[in-house]
Amino acid sequence: MLFELLISLIIGATLIGVGVHFIPVGGAPAALSTSAGIPTGAPMITMGMGITGVLSAAMMLDQPYYVMIVSGAVGSMIMISVTMLFSNLVHIYGVGVPPSSSNFEKDPITGFEQEDYVSPGTKGHGIPTISFISGLIGSFLGGIGGSIAFTSIYSILSTNLHNSMITNGTIATIFSLLLFFIVAVMASYNIRGTIQGFHDEKFKQKILPGTISCLLIAAVLSLFYVLIIWGLING
Repeated sequence: MLFELLISLIIGATLIGVGVHFIPVGGAPAALSTSAGIPTGAPMITMGMGITGVLSAAMMLDQPYYVMIVSGAVGSMIMISVTMLFSNLVHIYGVGVPPSSSNFEKDPITGFEQEDYVSPGTKGHGIPTISFISGLIGSFLGGIGGSIAFTSIYSILSTNLHNSMITNGTIATIFSLLLFFIVAVMASYNIRGTIQGFHDEKFKQKILPGTISCLLIAAVLSLFYVLIIWGLING
C-alpha cells in the first residue's frame, strides 16, 4: 500500500517537472513584447497551473479516481489556455504586435511565415500557435501529475483514517500542492529564463537533464511523504 503510494507520487511529481518545460514562458522580455511566451516567470505560472489542477481534482472527491485525475488535467489546461489567450489579446489589440517567434521560419502548425512579423531586435512576441499547443501539452502533463499525487494521497488517507471526506481531501490537497510547488520551482531553475515550448532549442537541451533531476527530486520527496503519511496512519 505504501509502496504503491511511493510509486504514484514519484510518477506524478516527475510528470509535473516534465510538464513545466513545455510551458512557453517569456518572463519580463515577453512583458515588453521582445520575446514570445507568457509574460511571467515559470514558477508563478506553473504554481497557478498546479493550484487550479489540484483544486479541480478536489472538487470531484465523490467521483471515481480516474474522473478526479482527468478533472485535474482539464482544470490545468483551461487555466493555461485562458492565460495564453488573454496574453495574446493584450499583445495584438493592446500593444499592436502579432504572435510570432524568431526561433523558426514557419509556424509548424499553421505554416505562417514568421520573419515578416517579428519586430527587429526582438525574439518575437505574443504566443504563436506552436507555443500555444506546447502550453496545452505542458498543462496536461502537469495537471495529470498533480492529480495523481492528490488522488494517491487521498486514497490512502480515506482508507486508513476515519476522518471526514473534507478533512482527508484538505490534507491531500495541501500535500499535493506542496509537492507541486517544490518540483515546479526546481524545474523552473533548470529552464533558467525564457523558453518558447517544445520547438525551442533550449527545450531540447534542457528536457533530458530536467527529467532526470525531477525524477531524483520526486523520489526523495515521495519518500518523505510516505514516512509522514505512515506516521499519520500509525501515530
